[in-house]
Amino acid sequence: MSTPNAKPLRIALVGNPNCGKTALFNLLTGARQKVANYAGVTVERKEGRFVTPSGRKVQLLDLPGAYSFDSASPDERVTHDVLMGRYPGEAIPQLVVCVADATNLRLHLRFVLEVKRMGRPVVLALNMMDAAKRRGIVVDVAKLSQALGMPVVETVAVQRNGAQSLVALLDRVNTEDAAPSQDAAEDAAAQDGDLHAAVRRILADAVTMPRATDARDDAIDSVALHPVLGPLILAVVMFLVFQAVYSLGKPLTDSIGDGFDWLGGIAGAWLPDGPLRSLLTDGLLTGLGTVLGFLPEILVLFFFILVLEESGYLPRAAFLLDRMMVSVGLTGRSFIPLLSSFACAIPGVMGTRSISDPRDRLATILVAPLMTCSARLPVYALLISAFIPHRMVFSVFNLQGLVLFALYVLGIVGAMAVGWVMKHLRRDRTEHALLMELPSYRIPRARDVAIGLWERCTIFLKRLTGIILALTVIMWFVSTFPSPPDGATGPAIDYTIAGYLGRALQWPFAPLGFNWQMSLALIPAFAARETAVAALATVYAVAGGDSDVAALGHTLAQNFSVASALSLMVWFAFAPQCMSTLAVIRRETRSWRAVVVSFSYMFAVAYAASFVTYQAARYFL
Repeated sequence: MSTPNAKPLRIALVGNPNCGKTALFNLLTGARQKVANYAGVTVERKEGRFVTPSGRKVQLLDLPGAYSFDSASPDERVTHDVLMGRYPGEAIPQLVVCVADATNLRLHLRFVLEVKRMGRPVVLALNMMDAAKRRGIVVDVAKLSQALGMPVVETVAVQRNGAQSLVALLDRVNTEDAAPSQDAAEDAAAQDGDLHAAVRRILADAVTMPRATDARDDAIDSVALHPVLGPLILAVVMFLVFQAVYSLGKPLTDSIGDGFDWLGGIAGAWLPDGPLRSLLTDGLLTGLGTVLGFLPEILVLFFFILVLEESGYLPRAAFLLDRMMVSVGLTGRSFIPLLSSFACAIPGVMGTRSISDPRDRLATILVAPLMTCSARLPVYALLISAFIPHRMVFSVFNLQGLVLFALYVLGIVGAMAVGWVMKHLRRDRTEHALLMELPSYRIPRARDVAIGLWERCTIFLKRLTGIILALTVIMWFVSTFPSPPDGATGPAIDYTIAGYLGRALQWPFAPLGFNWQMSLALIPAFAARETAVAALATVYAVAGGDSDVAALGHTLAQNFSVASALSLMVWFAFAPQCMSTLAVIRRETRSWRAVVVSFSYMFAVAYAASFVTYQAARYFL
């Protein structure tokens, strides 16, 4: 028992990835948490607080997931240093709560023994006990506690009251009681130095399992991980996902466009002619409305990615692609960061912290921006709708969806090609085996998927009302001012700042088939790719075009050739990433050289690929 004013008990939460550690952290702390990065390194630091029923204050630190302290990855190194009290500015935890997946103790107990050897007071939280019981796994908690020499409690982090036993233990435990003892299991492990052997002895004594793995998982994996059927299934799954983006998202996109067109008509009817009316109708409603219209298609894409992630399929996709990725100088462990880059290159680059080899990590960082992030989707969707006919292929597949799928494949192929070149340029060409856990298959929880979609929607709306809003207003301003001089005979926009800038930029991009409006749109796109759509919408609206999505597509079709549109799509498939991504690359690598290399090679590849596309399309089309 403790008094309400006592100093909080400082606890570190550790465990292997996929053990439910973060879910347990969220269950205990709720909204009372803060997220930051450790000083000097871009590794996430999550800290939260809660109060036990007796009034005991607890300060909980969620450390990065780790498989072993022998690894050199930044995440695992930070976890080790914090537990040992070697991290500057970080107080030593008074107690370590080690979270383990009860359905996979053969893997997780090895890390528990590593933590115990550090000499810190440890409590073991057996998580996912509900799933273990469904599989017929019986854990003798008392024997396990005696064998490990530490308190052991059962938890189910996905249930509202799933951490009651842990909280009750924290209510009465003191750090001396939780200190590891020199029991027989530890002595044996120290004598032969083989943690795997120690785990086998402990499991034989305290755990009864009908079989080593789940029968249902094995049955599904016999097909999903088949050397021939597996890759085919993965290709079909991804192909159907991109078909769904157009089939399900396009109707909602059109509805949003119609809604903003209606709002623009009302605003235009009520406001007098002048700068305020132009700012609202040609700038805000046109620019922001056009970008917002593509939110449904983005959410459809992420719905399927979240479902695949929650189901446990994505780590298996990494396993399937490991051999191919190794052949081009990457590693199967690169798959998850690269997949994250389909949302945004920033979390993808940050996700490379799990890659221990420095060269593999740098290679993944440099190719991650080539993955087709969600910011490119509005550009693709606009151009595809304007220039690719809406018709079915073989009476089954949507042609527009096929083109979108091809653009995503183009980014992947480009990443593989760059990885292959880097493999042959670097001195160390050794291959690094992929060691990762394959979690059990599970039915995605609707609540978790909904939270993931809400977070993605929130991120998009913050960008829309932040940087995209600011750039849209700037684009309206440069497209409106100054006014044409007396006696001017050309369109008013030709005499504005935008007109002068666009014509100055057009000459280097003319070989790619870009007109001055397209060239001008590349400038704000460097800050945020979505703003290329808003920029085109604003420029053409100020020049007298219509404002909704469908009408903008019609306007572009009148001003671009098909060859120019294809060239622009290819440009965005390889174009240099946004400024935020460059900043994260600098932070992760601590090297301006990596930033310069990343920007330069992507610009060169984008220019060359767009040039070839434009010239070839002119010849064949």
